[in-house]
Amino acid sequence: MQYQWFFKNRANDEKVEALAKSLQISNTNARLLVQRGIHTYDQAKNYFRPKLKDLHNPFLMKDMDLAVERLTTAISENQKVLIYGDYDVDGTTSVALMYSFLKNITQNIDYYVPDRDTEGYGISFKGIDYAKKNNCELVIALDCGIKAIDKIEYANQLSIDFIICDHHLPSKKLPNAYAILDPKQTNCNYPDKNLSGCGVGFKLVQAFASKNNIPEEETYSLLDLLTVSIASDIVPIVGENRILAYHGLKILNHNPRVGLQSLIQIANLSDKEIDINDIVFKIGPRINAAGRLKTAKYSVDLLIEQDYTKAKEDALTINTINSERRNIDRKITEEAIQIIESNSVLINRKTTVLCRSSWHKGVVGIVASRLIEHYYRPTIILTESEGILTGSARSVRNFNVYEAIDACSDLLEGYGGHMYAAGVRLKKENFKAFSEKFENYVANKITPDQLIPKIEVDLKIDINDVDQKFYNIIKQMSPFGPENMRPVLVLQGLKDSGYSKIVGKDKSHLKLSVKQNNSSNTLEGIAFGKANFKSELSSNFAACFNLSENSFRGKTTLQMDVKDLQKCDSE
Repeated sequence: MQYQWFFKNRANDEKVEALAKSLQISNTNARLLVQRGIHTYDQAKNYFRPKLKDLHNPFLMKDMDLAVERLTTAISENQKVLIYGDYDVDGTTSVALMYSFLKNITQNIDYYVPDRDTEGYGISFKGIDYAKKNNCELVIALDCGIKAIDKIEYANQLSIDFIICDHHLPSKKLPNAYAILDPKQTNCNYPDKNLSGCGVGFKLVQAFASKNNIPEEETYSLLDLLTVSIASDIVPIVGENRILAYHGLKILNHNPRVGLQSLIQIANLSDKEIDINDIVFKIGPRINAAGRLKTAKYSVDLLIEQDYTKAKEDALTINTINSERRNIDRKITEEAIQIIESNSVLINRKTTVLCRSSWHKGVVGIVASRLIEHYYRPTIILTESEGILTGSARSVRNFNVYEAIDACSDLLEGYGGHMYAAGVRLKKENFKAFSEKFENYVANKITPDQLIPKIEVDLKIDINDVDQKFYNIIKQMSPFGPENMRPVLVLQGLKDSGYSKIVGKDKSHLKLSVKQNNSSNTLEGIAFGKANFKSELSSNFAACFNLSENSFRGKTTLQMDVKDLQKCDSE
């Protein structure tokens, strides 16, 4: 796939020089910081060393006083409390966080996660019936509930109170819950609108602890769970999320709870410094897999487990489920590509809309994302259950797939989501009409530019800029994630030093050793899937990359993690 590179606006030179002098760092490092809105020594200090004392007062959140008062009443009167959360990573870590905190205060507690296939996302009637059957008078719903108007009405009829802790965008009408904690709701003055669902739950824990003289340290011990949520739910890692993730990563690396420790070991992360990427690609998918193929209860049980031997057994179970998930989504992706490649009409469309009744409902969203890596265009993957097609949509940069689906709503039984991801339900007989209408809408709205994958570049640098001091400053810019991404750098006028080679079992990767202009410095890199670029290495080319460290046989060197390679006519 060919990428288009576009460069961030160049930072003001005077501001760059002033910051470089203030921090005693290179202008190149300072430019990266100024591009991120860091102009002064104090701003840099807060950025590089986030402090827990800078977290906002949880009582700034609308309804927090009501939520704390209701939870306090439940505990003092020994009412049974049910912790209810979604089946994804944000939901299961939310449940584990709240359960782990409250179990030290009350024994009259239970938790519930819905089944993806039979109940679907969010609060369900079945879950409320479970609460009633088990004499639960208060339910704390995490990472869901903000649109559950009919469900909360049903709960009210059964005399069950709900505290909703959600972070999704509310509708104009809100459910009639006892308390609603959601920084995105109207008239909520909470300063940070970017919290994950688990983050909103953590603010409730913070507020409850402060009202009941529980030491802050007890709440901070939960940050390993919260950091897994922040990373896996792809929320912006700025503001409070940056503070929480910075300190949560310290716990993950030095003293994680036994469930996460078992996952870290099984994901072969024990001998490295765990970062956000490790959570996104290795820890989070394992936690998610249980809810996709079996039940998310496996994940919650692991995350709240305190016995190390039992946690290792639970982690093995989840790892086996994840391996099965990977095999299933790989097989479905291959089938989908084969369907498209064998049909000239499908190849030339501006969208991908595919359905097979044999495809697993729990992985269609993953498959949709994988197909966008092959065919960069809005994609919907569906499967069938009892005559109804259900599936997931994913989109490309700057194209609103939710609006496209909304334009086809007359053919749907239900839909929901946001700009880049959505879910749909439709009758089997409407599939052809829906796929045609969706294609026509997208073809008329999407621009050619939106169908080209892009890489946003921070800086064009010189090979002489790359040294250990330069990298050490970049490393301190972590944790990386949305709105604070790992710096993307470009080197131009490169040539092979003579030691580049094709590597990998299938000979598809390129191990680079490059030089630039007349510099005596060389830099190594790895370019996955770029073996076909080997023939271009003798002439001028450019590399777009993240800088990292590579340790091999006790020696650590800097290397390029190459995102793309392009020929260039000049230096």
